Parts: sequence; structure tokens; C-alpha cells
Amino acid sequence: MKLTVIGYWGGYPKKNSASAGYLLEHEGFHLLLDCGSGVLAKLQNVLQLEELDAVILSHYHPDHIADIGVLQHARLIQGLLGKTVSNLPIYGHEFNHGEFVKLTYKEITKGVSYDPGKSLSVGPYQITFLKTNHPVPCYAMKIEAAGKVLVYTADSAFKEEFIEFSRGADLLLCECNFYGHQDGTPAGHMNSYNAGRLAQSAAVKQLILTHLPHYGDLEDLKNQASREFAGIIKLADEFLSISL
Repeated sequence: MKLTVIGYWGGYPKKNSASAGYLLEHEGFHLLLDCGSGVLAKLQNVLQLEELDAVILSHYHPDHIADIGVLQHARLIQGLLGKTVSNLPIYGHEFNHGEFVKLTYKEITKGVSYDPGKSLSVGPYQITFLKTNHPVPCYAMKIEAAGKVLVYTADSAFKEEFIEFSRGADLLLCECNFYGHQDGTPAGHMNSYNAGRLAQSAAVKQLILTHLPHYGDLEDLKNQASREFAGIIKLADEFLSISL
């Protein structure tokens, strides 16, 4: 299983960058986790859009779904230009029905509802969910393939349930929207110490900090997390690629 970071900013993309978007590849199947602002432009550096096999969304805040409409129109135009383009499944929850119905567009994309209380199979991946602490319904994902485990926290304040959910994961892709001296709980986000403690308590093999703030020295996030977690820590970066 291979992860490539497409976008990693929280809230909105910095200049020439993208907000949340992560590409997973395994056995030739390409799954996009979230599709925020700028993701479509950046994704085309590593993948032709017709090669995308599925999209799954954690929640419906714009920094995680802003490019869904753009993706739909891109695939429509590709079809008009003669390329073979399948009806792309976009997985999302139905707790915001108004947003969910937008995932279906003509015969271009089809919204597929996931039940967060059940395991979901998407291509070679087995996905389970955990409701996060965020102002809107949002779901973390544990994604398993070929004996490897990636946990994506999506957007959330720290919660104890994350520890068991992430236990022993090969990679923890953890949101880190605040520095250690800040309390992100009211906004539904974690700080660097929260991320490090989670990684240490869950005994994960590697931690990637993502959904990063637009100010300060980002290296401080890594340094602060390292006071809690003794393992490998990386800051998410454009096109950072990790094979599990």
C-alpha cells in the first residue's frame, strides 16, 4: 500500500498548494481520501484523472470536498474528448443529505453511502470508521490492505477512542492544526502534543502530521510531537510518498 500526500493544509490551501487530499495505491487501485481545494490540479502530477478508481470523504467541510465538483466536470470533459471514463464511486456518509446527493452527477460520478458502524470494502481496501470530535459529522478511517494498516484521523479533537482504533498501525496520518501551547478542542482539532501522545499510546510505527496551520514554524509541530512520541515523525508535504 502506497500513500502520496496531495494536499495537507487545513482550512484553505496556501499559495500554489492544496488542502486535504491523499492518494492510496494498492494492486493498481487508486483511492483518493478527501478532495479539498487545489487537489485536482496537484493530483494530475501523479495520476491521470481517468485512472482514479474511487474517492472517499471523511466529511463535508469545503477544505475536504471543494474539488469534487471540479473532478466531476473534468471527467465529463474527458468523456466528451473521447476518453473512456467510468462512473466514479464517491463514498460519503448521509448525515448531511444535501451534500451527499451532490456526489452523484449524471453518469459521471455516483454517491455511495457508507455506514460508519460497518466495515466497507473498496477495491483491495477494508475500511472501518470512528466518529470524530468535530463540529459536523466526520469519520476517521482505518484502512487495511495486504496486512498493512493506515489510520487517517480526518478532522478531530483528541479522543481516547483513537488509541485503540489506531493500535499498532503502520502509519498514522494525524491532523495537527494547532501548536502545543494552543487548545484546538473548541474548534474540533488536535495540537502537536495530542498527535504525539496518540501515536505513542497506540504504538504506531510512523506518524505523519497533516492538516497543518498557516502560521508559525511548522518544524515546531514536529519537535513538539517528538517530546511525546519516540518513533518516526514526518510533516506532510506535497507529493510525500510512503510505501507500507
